[in-house]
Order: sequence, then C-alpha cells, then structure tokens
Amino acid sequence: MQNQNRLFDDLARLATGAVGTLRDARGELEERLREQLERIVSGMDLVTREEFESVKEMAAKARQKNDALERRLSKLENLDNGSTVRKAQAQSKVRKAPRAQTRRRRNRKENQPLS
Repeated sequence: MQNQNRLFDDLARLATGAVGTLRDARGELEERLREQLERIVSGMDLVTREEFESVKEMAAKARQKNDALERRLSKLENLDNGSTVRKAQAQSKVRKAPRAQTRRRRNRKENQPLS
C-alpha cells in the first residue's frame, strides 16, 4: 500500500513537473513567435492606424475641394460662353451694317450711267 502511495506521489510530481515544463515551453514559444512576427511586420514598413485615418481624412477634404473647384470652373465657363456668344452677336451686328452700306454703294455705282 505504501509502495502504491509512493508510486502515485511520484507520478503526481512527474505530471506536475511535466505540466510546468510544457507551460514554460508554451510561453517561450509564444514569445519567440511574437518577436519573429514583430520583426517581419517592422520590415514591411506599414503605417499605424492613426496615420492611415489622418491621410484618409486629408484625401476626403481634397476630394471635396476638388469637386467644389470643378463646379466653380463649370460656372465660370458657362458665364464665359454666354459673354462670348453675346460678343459674337454684337460683332456680327456691327459687321452687318458696313456690309449693307457697301452693297448700297455698289448698287448705286452699277445703276449710274457710264459717262
């Protein structure tokens, strides 16, 4: 009986030691894997979440500003087209008057008898 108790005690101590050793090995393995992963990630030149969010906000603001400038340019182009059309119409009216006078002069000259 005493031999059996001693055997069980030895087995319990052995199992406890094995569990402790496995726990230590697991901790060491996790630590090494974490170190290796950190080395790999640091070599990738990744950005932090804060940097990413900051650049994302800057891009959104730039996009909004670009859209506003496009709308403004479109309005200015429409105004410019309208004034260009008005200028062209005004110039065509100015041109028409001298042409009409020139035709009248030609007609007069043609209708005059040759001397």
